[in-house]
Amino acid sequence: MSDTLKRLIDLPGVRDLEYKALMKPRMADADARPDFPELDEVSKALFGLTADEADDVERPAGWDRIDLKPERDQAAAFEAEGWDVTDDKRRPLRLLGHFSSQLWLALRGVAGELPFVPDAKEENLSSSLAAEAARFRRNRP
Repeated sequence: MSDTLKRLIDLPGVRDLEYKALMKPRMADADARPDFPELDEVSKALFGLTADEADDVERPAGWDRIDLKPERDQAAAFEAEGWDVTDDKRRPLRLLGHFSSQLWLALRGVAGELPFVPDAKEENLSSSLAAEAARFRRNRP
């Protein structure tokens, strides 16, 4: 099933930030956002809102506070929703805390937006169409 999941780390800017957090562990701290404005820039570009804006969004009645649960629990819940929020070693991303509220709000249609992620089937279809077109051009008299 993991090949059908949308990967947070594959979204524009996230892998670079994750690498930067590896070099500067302070970046992963919840109170680090003011020191690293690129977190808000990537969040705004991907989800249409920053983490602070997401914190200010009023949660609907019955909200299960999933965005406050431990990252391992969130990773499993995100996977159930079709999102992989782990790194290549299947550990939750260091920066998951900076993006989880926005992703949960967008997934549940409360606020923000989900970033466009092409479906793997669409990518395979377009590559097979391109291959078919190349064969057609090559075999034309």
